[in-house]
Amino acid sequence: MEQITSLLPSMLDGLKVTLEVFLITLALAIPLGIIIALGRLSNITAIKSIISSYILLMRGTPLLLQLIFIFFGLPLVGIVFDRFTTVIIAFVLNYAAYFGEIFRAGIQSVDKGQYEAAEVLGLSRSQTFKRIILPQMTKKVLPPVSNEVITLIKDSALVYVVGLDDMLRVAKIASNTSASLLPLVFVGIIYLLLTAILTNLFKRLENRYSYYK
Repeated sequence: MEQITSLLPSMLDGLKVTLEVFLITLALAIPLGIIIALGRLSNITAIKSIISSYILLMRGTPLLLQLIFIFFGLPLVGIVFDRFTTVIIAFVLNYAAYFGEIFRAGIQSVDKGQYEAAEVLGLSRSQTFKRIILPQMTKKVLPPVSNEVITLIKDSALVYVVGLDDMLRVAKIASNTSASLLPLVFVGIIYLLLTAILTNLFKRLENRYSYYK
């Protein structure tokens, strides 16, 4: 217990980094994902091809490799980012690709009759999307989005590769120093608690949207 108590200050700092990565990634990747989804559905071939290639690259290569490439590879051609910026760029680009495909599927699942009804009502394309398509899409994509969000909180542990002091890196250093698995067990419990909170939150959201048929 004394060991855990002594670890708490550094562990809280690590938790702060983990939550910052998580929240900033969500705040940027979700709106970017919507833009990507709309681009994938574009009638302009060039835009559709570029976005499809981007999605293939982001989903077809490991996030860990993308982190390494941005932090260690880009400086070779004169492009340098600090550790935190590297993490945010890699996470946002990676998760936006996944969110984009989820949102695309959600948009395409909305009945075409909804578009026709909106046209009859005289709504513009932007009004149709905001007032009719987006609410229906949100209900449909909540389950897959919740899976991605839960994966994101766990993937945040990958930031250790660029030396960012998140919870896992703090726990690993403490574990090596004390030759004890207790710090790793403790950080595992924190991840479980965060996952449980997110799972419960999305369950409530899904229940709320289930009332709207």
